[in-house]
Amino acid sequence: MSDTAPLLQVDKLSAGYGRSRVLFDLSLSAGGQGAIAILGRNGVGKSTLLKTLAGEIRPMSGTIRFDGKEAQDEPTERRARRGLGYVPQEQAIFAKLTVRENLLLGAIGKRDRGGIDDVLDFFPKLAQRLGQTAGTLSGGERKMLAIGRAILGRPRLLMLDEPTEGVWVGVIGEIAERLRQLAKTMSVILVEQHIELALDVARYAYVMDRGQIALEGAAADVKNDPQLLKYLSP
Repeated sequence: MSDTAPLLQVDKLSAGYGRSRVLFDLSLSAGGQGAIAILGRNGVGKSTLLKTLAGEIRPMSGTIRFDGKEAQDEPTERRARRGLGYVPQEQAIFAKLTVRENLLLGAIGKRDRGGIDDVLDFFPKLAQRLGQTAGTLSGGERKMLAIGRAILGRPRLLMLDEPTEGVWVGVIGEIAERLRQLAKTMSVILVEQHIELALDVARYAYVMDRGQIALEGAAADVKNDPQLLKYLSP
């Protein structure tokens, strides 16, 4: 990916769980604006990659540079304060709290509480559910709430793990449109099983296989690459 000054630069990153290595000398970068897609079959290390970038998993080797400074030894909280947002695949909201309470927690530490109004404008469905317990929301509404909470942190780079998983097909298009809007104002890393959606939203794509980058390029080029199916087929 050709960015003269990438916001995120990952070089030769290896990580895993205990002694089990999942990522092997993986390198990628993300600019200060626009979306990149991370694609691949289940189990190739996509979620492990995001968890490592977010600070939930400590790298075995390699470097993570965010905004020009090494971040691989920083705790999750420090990375978040520096502008690295993360919406995990699961447990991204507080199910027993209301929508309003979830958003208020996302705004903690931010002087501008008007950000909540911006989120409600961005996701109008949430404005209709403010007093509702988050655990009773539909799958799509939960995803919207999780993304909304992350936006309240004012991230410069937002990582999303399967934002359309478990979402009704009628809502997927709405979430995709919101992701396009976000990519105009910040950097977005999108792990997504809906390949067409991901390659439509993203401008650049990385395809993972066995913990490594097997294919990369402009999203349109990757979409038409005959090797893509090879790395996505079960």
